[in-house]
Amino acid sequence: MNVTTLLILLLVGAIATYLSGNKLASKVALLFSLATFGFSVYLLNQYYNGSDIGFLGNWMQNPTIYLAFKADGLSLAMVLLTTSLTPLIIFSSFGNSYSNSKSFYALVLFMAFAMTGTFLAVDGLLYYVFWELSLIPIYFIALIWGNGDAEERKKAVVKFFIYTLAGSLFMLAAFAYLYQKSGNFLLGNFNQLSLSETEQFWIFFAFFLAYAIKIPIIPFHTWQAKVYQKAPTVGTMLLSGIMLKMGLYSVIRWQIPIAPLAAKTYMPILLGLSIAGVIYGSIVALRQKDLKKLLAYSSLAHVGLIAAGCYTLTLDGLNGAVYQMIAHGFVIVGLFFAAEIINRRFETRKISEMGGIRSQSPKFTSLFMILVLASVALPGTFNFVGEFTVLYSLSQVNYWFAILGGTTIILGAYYMLKMFQNVMLGETNTKVFADVTINESITLVIIIGFLLFFGLYPKPISDLVTPAIKEILIYINR
Repeated sequence: MNVTTLLILLLVGAIATYLSGNKLASKVALLFSLATFGFSVYLLNQYYNGSDIGFLGNWMQNPTIYLAFKADGLSLAMVLLTTSLTPLIIFSSFGNSYSNSKSFYALVLFMAFAMTGTFLAVDGLLYYVFWELSLIPIYFIALIWGNGDAEERKKAVVKFFIYTLAGSLFMLAAFAYLYQKSGNFLLGNFNQLSLSETEQFWIFFAFFLAYAIKIPIIPFHTWQAKVYQKAPTVGTMLLSGIMLKMGLYSVIRWQIPIAPLAAKTYMPILLGLSIAGVIYGSIVALRQKDLKKLLAYSSLAHVGLIAAGCYTLTLDGLNGAVYQMIAHGFVIVGLFFAAEIINRRFETRKISEMGGIRSQSPKFTSLFMILVLASVALPGTFNFVGEFTVLYSLSQVNYWFAILGGTTIILGAYYMLKMFQNVMLGETNTKVFADVTINESITLVIIIGFLLFFGLYPKPISDLVTPAIKEILIYINR
């Protein structure tokens, strides 16, 4: 068996979920998502045993396109992030009711299918197909099941779709040019091309537009906060927990190895933009009155630091970026779920209308506090491992980059702890805050357990990812 079985399982799961009807859709979706997680763990075991779990087959002859999927430590880490968060996201939604739920949960699984394909594909056109396919389900999830004013929601979602699609067209143009140079779309051949400095600049810039919008990096971030706020919480989790990692992963897998000279030449600018996102996101988060919007800008700050790690072009920077991608995926999903739990009870996302939760639900307060501390990279959490490694790599490039990047810890601690005080402490809200249910507790405990376990013992992830990063560095340093 190979990774194509995983993709087939997700696609069949999406179809089966839709055909199961509205009453059974959520349970069928959860069943298939758990099955794909279990199968991805099996593939990981096969990978460690030395089995070839990748796949290469012909798709089209003219142009030459392959069904090419590569399963190394980097892609498997991203696949495991996707297949582990998907069942958690589906399970967390059981406290909500959705009209036409069969379509809703089918779209969730289809999005997981597209994102998994993006992480595995090593044929440029196949990768582009999966990249674009992931836009379709999140567009409908946010548009149909989102919250707030319908007209505002439509504007935010359409802007996101057009903005992202437009950036991707530049990437497609880059693939077309590279195809003319190599005769196919295989990443391995792209990496071995001898491109001039001018060619590398334009290829790098084309990729950058697609990835900077998806991540997002300043000044391409304007779609993010509104979409995160207007999308249903499941959609926000998919966007922040997994989808933005497609851009970060692609920087490491596609952009830097194909055009390393451009990456080295423009490193100061790239690091400057990334760290500007850290500072901007943190400062804007300080002023937010809506809890989801605050978390959206917090996410912008953290992914800015991850992008900076990618563009250091060092082993520590790339490793740290991957660690932080995984840690951020879990902690931001946990935080958005905590915000959804509060919204279920208080029916508001305004921070000023919350308060007093600690006196009514000490258990939820404790779980939320751990997530907040993980978000600000408290030692002992996996976020600390990622942020420390990235900051160390920035210090190897320039100490000022490390100092400025470190503001995410200081500013993050300030706005997150201030938010915690306003939401959890203070005067009791007039509405009763019922204690967390078993389902809600299970979701939060699993997320926290992951962050604490790998915060204390990150070696398994390091051992998985490092060989693939070293292989990529060979192309970067050629």
